[in-house]
Amino acid sequence: MLDIKFIRENPELVKIAVQNKNEKADVDALLHHDEERRTLIFRVEELKQQRNQNSKEVSERKRRGEEAGELIENTRLISEEIKAMDEKLAEIEVSVHEQLIRLPNLPHESTPVGKDASDNVEVKRFGQLPEFDFPILNHLELGERLDILDFKRGGKITGSGFPVYKGAGARLERALINFMLDLHIEKHGYTEIFPPFLANGESMFGTGQLPKLQEDMYYIGKDDLYLIPTAEVPVTNLLRDEMLDSADLPVKYTAYSACFRREAGSYGKDTRGFLRVHQFNKVEMVNFVLPETSYSVHEQMLMEATEILELLELPYRVLLLCSGDLSFSAAKCYDIETWSPAEQKWLETSSVSNFEDFQARRANIRFRREQGAKPEFLHTLNGSGLATSRLMVSLLETYQTDEGTVLVPSVLKPYMNGLNVIKRNYHD
Repeated sequence: MLDIKFIRENPELVKIAVQNKNEKADVDALLHHDEERRTLIFRVEELKQQRNQNSKEVSERKRRGEEAGELIENTRLISEEIKAMDEKLAEIEVSVHEQLIRLPNLPHESTPVGKDASDNVEVKRFGQLPEFDFPILNHLELGERLDILDFKRGGKITGSGFPVYKGAGARLERALINFMLDLHIEKHGYTEIFPPFLANGESMFGTGQLPKLQEDMYYIGKDDLYLIPTAEVPVTNLLRDEMLDSADLPVKYTAYSACFRREAGSYGKDTRGFLRVHQFNKVEMVNFVLPETSYSVHEQMLMEATEILELLELPYRVLLLCSGDLSFSAAKCYDIETWSPAEQKWLETSSVSNFEDFQARRANIRFRREQGAKPEFLHTLNGSGLATSRLMVSLLETYQTDEGTVLVPSVLKPYMNGLNVIKRNYHD
């Protein structure tokens, strides 16, 4: 959420940011209601002072035995006017809040201005794209041939977009998750969190999913809870409504979770296999930092995420997102994409975002630089480290052999009980 004082002082800057993010928000209407709110507050305070003065004068007149009926009536009328203004003020404050929460975060000055994903800027590429001297299989064909993935039975159990991992596929998925968690904990200095997979509306609001993304989430009406779209939600909200000391920062959390997304706008897109699913697994990194350090931390988180792909020896590229492709809450974001040899295209496996104080304002996460200092909002960042669904596509297709088997990357072998090759019967 943006600071209303900043909006008052920089209305044109905010309007440009809204436009560059392809969002719809009426900044002028917000400022009109804000001015009306402030005028009412000032008038109510004046009336309350007048009422207090009248009350004192009534007491004095009564003490002196003087008549005070007219003054009492005047005080009663003032009280009625205050009540009416308070009711009007409450309505206006709701309008201001509703308009304020629909304003997106401002893009950072280093975020390129652009309309959509076609204007994103490639800033790094790692590794050589694999070449094969035999006809290759896609991840669905490999999954069926090796009996490690079962999308048909997942559809029977739940519906399309809910995969079943089987045998070596299940073990490979677990190996990826444990490998990534261990790397973040043991090398990158994160504390592991195992969060709930459901969150309340306050949590979804705090990280910016509500109200904008309500249609993209699974909602359990009876309990007023949402299935989390990412571990970012519960992990960031661990510190909601809390005050930290600057000495406590940075706080670095990593968490595995299943993630649930309705993908309400995905009609007509390629939904085969892992290319677009409604449930997937992800390891998340969340940082709570001092404002002046957040952009150096952002670069560090990018390296922490890409190190996983380098250790897996998978080619990747990094995109700096333009303003039009930036999420509602982010000020700056990098996407990390891995290569699908069968699809012949790049697939997003991670987003690493700096939200500055946007989420902290919504979730009321503050800190003090020293005892007695004025509270400030800290900065929050998060990054996928990594999402496994499209990573699994790249891994299976890149490491396939001409025999229709899949080699296990070296860093995952300890997590696969030393298994070197995934065959149809992976115990062979």
